[in-house]
Amino acid sequence: MKKTEKLTYGIIGLGRFGMALAASLAEAGCDILVLDKNEEKIRQVRAYTDHAYVTSSLSKETLTEAGIPNCDVVVVGIGKLLDVSILTTLTVVSLGVKRVIAKATTPEQGEVLQKLGAEVVYPESDMAVRLAKKLTSGSLIEFLSLSNEIEISEILLTDKLIGKNLAEANLRGKFSLNIIALEHGDNTQITLSPDYVFAEGDIIVVIGRGEDIRKFQNFLSA
Repeated sequence: MKKTEKLTYGIIGLGRFGMALAASLAEAGCDILVLDKNEEKIRQVRAYTDHAYVTSSLSKETLTEAGIPNCDVVVVGIGKLLDVSILTTLTVVSLGVKRVIAKATTPEQGEVLQKLGAEVVYPESDMAVRLAKKLTSGSLIEFLSLSNEIEISEILLTDKLIGKNLAEANLRGKFSLNIIALEHGDNTQITLSPDYVFAEGDIIVVIGRGEDIRKFQNFLSA
């Protein structure tokens, strides 16, 4: 993949985290490059990008050939296989990628990944932290910044949208934001129909530019 003016994102590993990230970035109009050893998962993600490749090796040569060094941001979504996670992160960092984000499942793993030069995210732990903040504040909670422009945030809806359906809200048209999930109590939905009516207590997870997210937050609180 040749580098273009807009940012290109690489995703290594298509677990639930990686697959959701790939779909969300693609829906936001981002260029993505995806690698995984599972052929079926790669087949699924090709609905979002032509640059999705099956690979059983994550060596420097393989990653270079696939185009990882040309990415501005690379997310290593391998959490459970500690040795593979660490070696892959080390390799990506050594290839000179500007920004490397690595998934971790334990503080010890995260500490190692951070020392290698990666930013670390803890998807499972972050869920608990966000729930605690929701119970005590109800404010916007940004939980992953992918670049200076693209962010994923969850937002508690106000009466500005409660009672309106998804089509009427038209977040994509009005704010250039894509909804990637909706949380209500213990329930989470990742697919919403246009006639879904927002209810009190709904929390939406959106992806888009930070500037647009802030505009939407101002709209809700005005």
